[in-house]
Amino acid sequence: MLNRVILTGRLTRDPDLRYTPAGVAITKFTIAVDRPYKNQGEQETDFIPIIVWRQLAETVANYCRKGRLVAVEGRLQVRNYENNEGKRVYVTEVIADNVRFLESNRSNNNHQTNRQTESNSRSNYDNSQYGNPEPIDISDDDLPF
Repeated sequence: MLNRVILTGRLTRDPDLRYTPAGVAITKFTIAVDRPYKNQGEQETDFIPIIVWRQLAETVANYCRKGRLVAVEGRLQVRNYENNEGKRVYVTEVIADNVRFLESNRSNNNHQTNRQTESNSRSNYDNSQYGNPEPIDISDDDLPF
């Protein structure tokens, strides 16, 4: 059996670092992962909860902030519990054993600024992914396949 997940996305908020009664670090955060297709012209995004334990939990909490681009490797876990109203609640999350920071803190700050600029300028024109593409003047001999 194989249970392996690899995701790339941006943190939706700052990570939440806590400690168990035994002193083991646990960090929880959520990443936004765009789906590879659009639904009626709108980009859809999944929000995936991530759990990280021990030293990696402290590292993520110290170096990651909202908007940071990360790659997460781990396993998918489904757990359930009974809430205060007596209803069974199912939770699906990724238990990460590796988190890679895909951009520097400086790049992340630039990304935040660029996103704000992008969203401000969207109202001025249609920012369609394909827009009106210009033809490229290229010979078939220049293609690598």
